[in-house]
Amino acid sequence: MAGQDSSPKEEESPQERGILQVWMGYGISGIPEQLPGLGGKVVLQAALGTEHGVLLTEGGDVYSFGRFPWRPDCEASQWAVLTLEQALAGLQVVSVAAGSHHSGAVTEDGAVYMWGENSSCQCAVQGQSQVPTPTLVTISDPETSPPELTRTVQLACGEQHTLALSSRREVWAWGSGCQLGLVTTTFPVAKPQKLEHLAGRVVMQIACGAHHSLALVQRPWPHEKRQNSEKCHHCHQLLLTMMDKEDHVIISDSHYCPLGMVLSDSEHKHSSPNPNLQGSPSESLPHNHVMEARSTELPHLGQPEHFPNTADNTELAQRPGKAEEGDSPDSPSSPLEPSGAVNKVRPRSSQYPDEEAVKEYLRKLSDISQLDSSLKSAHLVCPQPLPASEDTYPASPSSAAPSTFNTLVVSCASVVGERVAATYEALSLRKVVNYYYPSPSTVVTCTSSPASGGMHHKETREELMRMEESMPDKKSFSLQDIREQGSEGMCRRLSLPGLLSQVSPRLLRKARRARISSVSLTPTPGGEADAYLPSLQTELWSWGRGKEGQLGHGDVLPRLQPLCIKSLSSKEVVQVAAGAYHSLALTARSQVYSWGRNTYGQLGHAESPTVMPRLAKIPEGVRVWDVAAGQEHSLFLADGEFFQPNVYYSGQQVLQEAGNTDRGHTYTQQPVLHSVCSKLGYINSLFAGGRMCLALADRNIMGYIASLHELASSERRFHCKLSDVKNQILKPLLGLDNLASTLGPTSSQLLQDTASKFSKLCYLIGQHCVTLNMFLHSSKDVKTLAMMEHSNIFLDTFKEYSSSVGNFVVVGGFQALAKPTVEIFNRNLHTLQQLSELTDESVPAADLLHTLFYIPIRHLHDYARVLLKLATCFEVVSKEYHKLQEVSCRCEALGLYLKKKQKEAEYTYNFWKTFPGKMTAFLTRHVSSVSDSLRKPERRLICESSNRGLTLQHAGRFSINWFILFNDALVHAQFSTHHIFPLVTLWVEPHFDENSSPNALKITTAEDQFILTAASPQEKTKWLRAINQAVDQALSGAPDILASGPGSVTRAEPPISRTATYTFYKEPRLKEATYEGRWLAGKPHGKGMLRWPDGRTYSGDFKNGLEDGYGEYIIPSKALKKNDHYQGHWKEGKMHGHGIYKYATGEVYEGCFQDNMRHGHGLLRSGKLTSSCPSMFIGQWAQDKKMGYGVFDDITRTPAITRPPPARRVGWSWPWTSQAPSSVQLRDQPEGGTGGEKYMGMWLDDVRHGNGVVVTQFGLYYEGAFSNNKMVGYGILLSEDDTSFEGEFSDDWILNGKGILTMLNGDYFEGTFSGEWGAGIKVAGTYFKPNLYECDREKARMLKLGKLAVHPDEKWKAVFDECWSQLGCESPGQGDVPRAWDNIAVCLTTSRRQHKDSPDFRSRSHAQTLESLEIIPQIDGPITLDKYETIRKYLIKQACDTPLHPLGNLLETLVAVYRMTYVGVGANRRLLQQAVNEIKSYLTRIFQLVRFLFPDLPDGGSLIPVAHSRKEGGSAERDFPDHGSKVITSCGLLLPVLLPRLYPPLFTLYALDNEREEDIYWECVLRLNKQPDLSLLGFLGVQQKFWPVFVSIQGEKKKVQSFTKEVCYDSAIENLQQISTTFTPADKLNVIQQTFEEITQEVLTMLQEDFLWSMDDLFPVFLYVVLRARIRNLGSEVHLIEDLMDPSVQHGEQGIMFTTLKACYYQIQHEKLT
Repeated sequence: MAGQDSSPKEEESPQERGILQVWMGYGISGIPEQLPGLGGKVVLQAALGTEHGVLLTEGGDVYSFGRFPWRPDCEASQWAVLTLEQALAGLQVVSVAAGSHHSGAVTEDGAVYMWGENSSCQCAVQGQSQVPTPTLVTISDPETSPPELTRTVQLACGEQHTLALSSRREVWAWGSGCQLGLVTTTFPVAKPQKLEHLAGRVVMQIACGAHHSLALVQRPWPHEKRQNSEKCHHCHQLLLTMMDKEDHVIISDSHYCPLGMVLSDSEHKHSSPNPNLQGSPSESLPHNHVMEARSTELPHLGQPEHFPNTADNTELAQRPGKAEEGDSPDSPSSPLEPSGAVNKVRPRSSQYPDEEAVKEYLRKLSDISQLDSSLKSAHLVCPQPLPASEDTYPASPSSAAPSTFNTLVVSCASVVGERVAATYEALSLRKVVNYYYPSPSTVVTCTSSPASGGMHHKETREELMRMEESMPDKKSFSLQDIREQGSEGMCRRLSLPGLLSQVSPRLLRKARRARISSVSLTPTPGGEADAYLPSLQTELWSWGRGKEGQLGHGDVLPRLQPLCIKSLSSKEVVQVAAGAYHSLALTARSQVYSWGRNTYGQLGHAESPTVMPRLAKIPEGVRVWDVAAGQEHSLFLADGEFFQPNVYYSGQQVLQEAGNTDRGHTYTQQPVLHSVCSKLGYINSLFAGGRMCLALADRNIMGYIASLHELASSERRFHCKLSDVKNQILKPLLGLDNLASTLGPTSSQLLQDTASKFSKLCYLIGQHCVTLNMFLHSSKDVKTLAMMEHSNIFLDTFKEYSSSVGNFVVVGGFQALAKPTVEIFNRNLHTLQQLSELTDESVPAADLLHTLFYIPIRHLHDYARVLLKLATCFEVVSKEYHKLQEVSCRCEALGLYLKKKQKEAEYTYNFWKTFPGKMTAFLTRHVSSVSDSLRKPERRLICESSNRGLTLQHAGRFSINWFILFNDALVHAQFSTHHIFPLVTLWVEPHFDENSSPNALKITTAEDQFILTAASPQEKTKWLRAINQAVDQALSGAPDILASGPGSVTRAEPPISRTATYTFYKEPRLKEATYEGRWLAGKPHGKGMLRWPDGRTYSGDFKNGLEDGYGEYIIPSKALKKNDHYQGHWKEGKMHGHGIYKYATGEVYEGCFQDNMRHGHGLLRSGKLTSSCPSMFIGQWAQDKKMGYGVFDDITRTPAITRPPPARRVGWSWPWTSQAPSSVQLRDQPEGGTGGEKYMGMWLDDVRHGNGVVVTQFGLYYEGAFSNNKMVGYGILLSEDDTSFEGEFSDDWILNGKGILTMLNGDYFEGTFSGEWGAGIKVAGTYFKPNLYECDREKARMLKLGKLAVHPDEKWKAVFDECWSQLGCESPGQGDVPRAWDNIAVCLTTSRRQHKDSPDFRSRSHAQTLESLEIIPQIDGPITLDKYETIRKYLIKQACDTPLHPLGNLLETLVAVYRMTYVGVGANRRLLQQAVNEIKSYLTRIFQLVRFLFPDLPDGGSLIPVAHSRKEGGSAERDFPDHGSKVITSCGLLLPVLLPRLYPPLFTLYALDNEREEDIYWECVLRLNKQPDLSLLGFLGVQQKFWPVFVSIQGEKKKVQSFTKEVCYDSAIENLQQISTTFTPADKLNVIQQTFEEITQEVLTMLQEDFLWSMDDLFPVFLYVVLRARIRNLGSEVHLIEDLMDPSVQHGEQGIMFTTLKACYYQIQHEKLT
């Protein structure tokens, strides 16, 4: 551009944009001129009134010109020059509007300013007849709380009213008259009110005439429409009617409400002398009741009308019965009789003052409809209704409720008779309605006849008779004009032939005929384009005065509320304009509809009547894209030569100069070209008002403006072309009844898809046309072009359309469609040739159709050319240039690509056309079956080997091998078979082998692998490249469009690893199974899913074609109607590793698998109970059988030999903190079930075999030998009361052989026993009573348990073996340490990937643990204390804290098996020693694992010198009194990790075992604690110097009195109570040591001198502390410490302190209370 700037906006001077020209009419004065005083101001918008105008310039300034009678400083006759509106300065006005004598402006923030004539409050200022300067108008929504200000986006002004469109797309109105559309009885309206009738609808544009209003509304989609009522809300007639006509029953939804409204001029005046005459629109009596006499006299209906030329002729003068002077016929306060007399009746609740009059009128109206056919030519007046809400919108047959049809049939039964009911039963009325819904080619369209009041249009009765005779098939009783053609007619009727007699054979034949399903040629809502581009699905609503027909409803009646103009509902109206008494509507097809006053030809046509929208007679080929309407004229802006717009004028011609008020009455017959305007430049907007015309134009700078107009003009021409094809070709074709049978199902479906995609493209181009029109009206910033911002929407739509047309070509659709097309056009293909832009008349119809449907693809090159021209208007370095060039290149590339796809489709069609011949040359059979299986619409041929260019290696001499490469598969055709190899699972590579040809190619598929030999190196390269490109495109799914950006690289070959879906047909294991997932070189590899036809499903990891890794497997069980479900690890296609198998029977196995069998450690739950299983086994498996050590809990095995003892609960308190377990399970409150008996021992081949232990829920205990699932051999049996038997068994609980039976008191039998325990035993032996004599007490038997149980080291060997296996060791301790750490890393990574979605592993603490595990502790050289601490922290806080680590998983498994063993029935006190020994075994074996990972760690009992460490504090010295070294033991290292998790079941066993002695201890504690402190100290023998004299209670020092209780040594007591909150013996010993330190500290405070304890002094004081601490299970605590304490501290300081505590415990039990 001139300034070489990046934006044309910055380059243009003010004179080059917004050039304004004004002229008067058409004729001598119709020469455009510039306004004086405008200078170089850039005008953005203008608005014209009757004698004034308003201009908006760049910068937001507003200027007025013309006559300003509302200004005190201007004379009414004086023409004012351009005047700046100072009141609007600085407000950033964005739009202006002008009414007849007032003006308005909208600012950037949505505020409204009004000024001018205000006699009807059209300026929203009350109390002033004139508003001289712009005044702010407040528009607030009272429905919000508090009321919110409404932001206005558009303003429209009439003569006495103003409309405002808000940002919420709501209409607000103020002023006076019915044109407001408000439900009010008071005029004028000074405060803006919302137009409620349009609430909920999206209003797109508003316009105002002198006394009428228009609103362009987005049409709601079908799912948004409300359910219509069955009756009209005004006249209460059915919306659907049925009438008998000859041999047809006609169902019509063309209800036309007869209740119109006629208003006198006095009613519109706000200063009416009689306020009672002002009534609500909903209460006004219709005018039709005063026309009753005339409506029954048919000659009146044919009376001709005249066109009113002046306002004086608008009154309805011809009334047979006139009302009294001063009484308005519309006044609700003075209802009239039909004769016109005043009826003094009390008001009723009905919306009509006199319902009888209305009913009588409706009755007579019904009588008229039954007259003979000689009277049918007289069209009765039936105006449109005045709906009070959206519910009164007439329902179409397809959308009405079913009850409407039922009511319709019932109401017409008396007319039609019994045959209707019989037919209704035989043939559903709804089906008939759906079947006979009129197609576009057969729709009968009816419009209203103009007759109202005393005005009749110039149509005689003879003319109407001739019109009906010319259309005999369109006669009806409809009250609408049947001359309106098209499927959008207002009368849609459904004829049911033969309902009066029977269903005709013709109907039955027609019903059996195949019909193509209806295709909507209107795109469905919700598309991506709808969010960015304006909608074309619009409705035009009008209201106000209609005496000139300017409302477009087919009558001259006024409308108090908005009513939709039904004839325009499907015309895609995109712009409206309102003149004084006429209206214009511009459609997306660049057509103009006009209606209203046509005195001077301002409608653009000379047809009548003018009360309905009709097309303006614009010259053929002229595309209008802007309209304007004035007082008596209209302006049309259309495309001209070289894309420069032309102005067409229609209306009054000015014969005199503008200054002369005398004007002629000549007018144009049709729009004429205003050639003078072509010199104005590139006009972008037209405005009209009064007699004035105004145009805004731009000058072409650097070709920018011309390129923009070229883009818009070509788009409008393209849209018109698409619309013509849709209406003239597609609609007639789709309306054919026999089209489906002619084309066949496949072609029919493809034709529907093509039509749908064509309509979508046409709709998108129409939206783009509207967007470009708006763009030309605005600032024309190229960055806001829709093609720039949303180019993907356009390109994707073209691609979809091209694909659908190509599919139709492949199946030969155009060839099949040629015959129906020729029949439609009666063998005259001129229309088709014209649309196809072909001049050769010899071209066949199929080729014409082919060319026609590929025309849209050529438009992409037009886009590319025009956008490139636009780009040259900018600097090369600018963003605009690069963006325009990018979109241009994309359009050009897509055009070339779609052209290539067109050729591919044609090539494929020709291949299938010659396929039978080629197939015969290669094959001898199955030609048709092969063609049918291969021929798919979306399949394209790439190349084939019929020229022998490719053969199968080592094929026989007489073998036949034909290879066909499609875009989705490679086909190998042989003699009688063919194989299809999908490209997504095909790999190709050059094959190099000494024994093969150098031109060989290796093809790898999912189930096959073969070698192909090319005829030459060129053929090899050709096939290799073609296959690779086809595979790559099939994988990506993206088109191979030429890359538009620089640096793009074309991939030489597709990836070897890919995602694809394939169904196996060959491999037996996978036959007919479908795999979807990752592939590698022809094998499933990676994540995928495999589905079998029988319902089996595998989802998980694959490796080399087999299930390998983690996966989920489902196997349906038809017998049980449930599924087997496995989730776990796989190896080489089999279940291998840890997994969970849920059987359809209800059993659940969780454990290890090997070769699809349970092998290793596992848990099996059986039974149907949900909370607790009847049986549960946990232990070792081998080859799907129980083998080795295991625990079996079976609730069903309840021995009948014992009776349950009375329920007894062991009671104790648990003063634990939150760190301790929440509960302890006892035998009468078991966890995990209440099994009848529990077996803990060895198994062999699924039966108990070897040593084992059995406990029951009633206290029986057995340990001994088992054989073949029975107690056989030597064993020990104990009952709940400690009666025991030690001897031989022959079966479960059956004694048989030698043994010893010991009683509770120590007496025993020794001899031979036989019988079942508890059911009577035969004894042959000797009875001993060792306690009878003192000398025999030493012979008392002491039974030692556990010697016949399984050794602790033999338990759970499979669990430890699995852990060693995870570390890479075949046997314990035999392996490579670095490899073990590598295996740990692999295990962690794999487990994290498998459990990444599990909520248990997504916590922040667990994530931190996993991160810390990524670092391997570096322990080299001799172990120091620091290194020891590193190992300890790694075990406690990292490895053992997550089950993903092998050690953590081992720990969790051990905890599970331990709880399974010793919880529930296993909570037996006789198992305590076995439970303790099992923990010690755990510690030993885990310590072996730790030493393997840290080889430098010494054996247990070794010393670590403390001198080598730098540990802070003195905790080490406290734990280990030997300050020179620290002892390493398994207990000290691992017990803090293990014991807290095993503590609840272990401590329960201790409590049960010490229950009796703890009861004695607790009884003594309770009694001794009743004494005061001093008494108890004296009783225990504490020396008085250790008696506290003063104690501190809550910070206050108090003296100890004789009655004081529980205040002495309180800190030591609280400290000792913490022993119950700890788990490990080391922690408990620390608590004891701190208690001694607290006692010592308190004694030192009392004595005020150094002091050394002696045991005689210390023991009584410590005994006092133990008594006051009240530790309920002190005996259990003592025994736990004694059993599990570290041997290295037994003889140290803590060992002595523990011995003191133990002595206190026994002392309390034997304390004598005296």
